[in-house]
Amino acid sequence: MKDTFKAVKIFDDVYWVGAIDWDVRQFHGYLTSRGTTYNAFLILADKITLIDTVKAPFADEMFARIASVVDPDKIDYIVSNHAEMDHSGSLPAAIEGIKPEKVFASKMGAKALGRHFDLPCDITVVSDGETLDLGSEKITFAETKMCHWPDSMITYQHGRQILFTQDAFGMHLAGFERYADEYDRAIVDYETAKYYANILMHLASFIDKALEKLGTLNLDISMIAPDHGPIRRTGEDIAGIINSYAKWSAQEPTGKVVVVYDSMWGSTARMAGAIGEGLSAGGAKAKLMSMSACHRSDVVTEILDAGGLVIGSATMNNDIQPAMADVTTYLGGLKPRNLAAGAFGSYGWSGEAPKNLQKWLTDLGLNVIADPLRVNYVPDADDLAKCRQFGVDIAKATLASLED
Repeated sequence: MKDTFKAVKIFDDVYWVGAIDWDVRQFHGYLTSRGTTYNAFLILADKITLIDTVKAPFADEMFARIASVVDPDKIDYIVSNHAEMDHSGSLPAAIEGIKPEKVFASKMGAKALGRHFDLPCDITVVSDGETLDLGSEKITFAETKMCHWPDSMITYQHGRQILFTQDAFGMHLAGFERYADEYDRAIVDYETAKYYANILMHLASFIDKALEKLGTLNLDISMIAPDHGPIRRTGEDIAGIINSYAKWSAQEPTGKVVVVYDSMWGSTARMAGAIGEGLSAGGAKAKLMSMSACHRSDVVTEILDAGGLVIGSATMNNDIQPAMADVTTYLGGLKPRNLAAGAFGSYGWSGEAPKNLQKWLTDLGLNVIADPLRVNYVPDADDLAKCRQFGVDIAKATLASLED
């Protein structure tokens, strides 16, 4: 396979030896419509070091890329920045094939790896801030707990000023191009935001701590090399992603309002359309998302930079519709903040769905600005006028929050 899969030179002494997964379409519950990469990196120092491995089915691809540069059994060290299976899945095979002198991980990483695998060697625990001498190079470890697992850490290569960030600053994007500036900017920006929204939104306090630690370390960074997606190598890219994480962790509201709904016979959809008209008339930027046409992960991505959330469902079996139960369960775990909110829906006889959605919004701690808007069966002209005004009122509340 080494004649097919080649390592990609980052520097004369640093290579990408990961794998490309063109086919994956689901990851942690969200749609990875552009595939992904599992990035691993080889440092050709006096002590040759492999930074992370790849998902188990792609082990042969990783070994082939390594073999195109150096015999795998010449690798001295393996660093595991994150124990999740898409980065550690081929670690047992790597240990067996390479027989490294040492395998390094954080304290929690060693514990997690021990629970995942029956490894043929002990894991050497490194402490936060510890530096490892590779002879002609040095690397320093920094714990970034809960970004996004307890074991998470980053590794900094001093000579080349590369920050290996495991899942932080990554995205799901398959491609042969190794650098973010080689892709369409709109795609990079969207996939970066989608990754943060669906993986890290609820971990904002930990993101803040990690960013603060990066600032304290005062590192010169020439590249950010995550475990998914392309490497960032320009000053604009590096500063941009760090600034974006700081902005997203703050979840500061904007003038955008996302309307998420599911309809049975079209009545709730008509209500959503009228609410959208009202939002626009009230000065907000409205984004309507029907769960019959949209995926939960795209909803979360839109909410990342929103200031309002309106959610609606027809009543089915005395409750919300299944698609709405799906998206509210998923969104509830990600804990969005700082949103003006409201609930609506059409019903036949009992009408619990809007009330249940209202309770969900309240329990989530959002700023619910009105009683749930309910319409019996099919909305008439008066009902649609009320929906429009409902949208105007939520737009006003959303925009007012920007002035606080």
